[in-house]
Amino acid sequence: MKELLLGIDQNVDRAVKQAETVLDLFEADNIHVYLLHDFGENPEGASVVQVTSVKRAKELFEEANVPVDLREGSGDPAESIIQHAEELDADAICIAGRKRSPAGKMLFGSVSQSVILNADRPVLTCSTPHESE
Repeated sequence: MKELLLGIDQNVDRAVKQAETVLDLFEADNIHVYLLHDFGENPEGASVVQVTSVKRAKELFEEANVPVDLREGSGDPAESIIQHAEELDADAICIAGRKRSPAGKMLFGSVSQSVILNADRPVLTCSTPHESE
């Protein structure tokens, strides 16, 4: 059984694309997925079960009879993804990339880029078509 960690942000379209991509590439009866949402700062104490994008991805996996567990973190999203992947000994990480201008990458950084460059396991990157954000 393959253990896959999906770093899910708040964008529902990206979360759906991640779930669809994993379901297209892997046998549903041979995977176990972990959906991770990192809150950055979370002064309100929100829970991963409240995040719409996580709920939607979870629904897609459950419809395909894929075992799914939810994880949450706070702090730097890239570090959280890598740390959880190591703790779970995940076989691969799936993240959703998004298009940014070079200035946007420099100002805000890129979670995807950081995960790809620092993970010690395969990283699958997918994005929604014509995404501008």
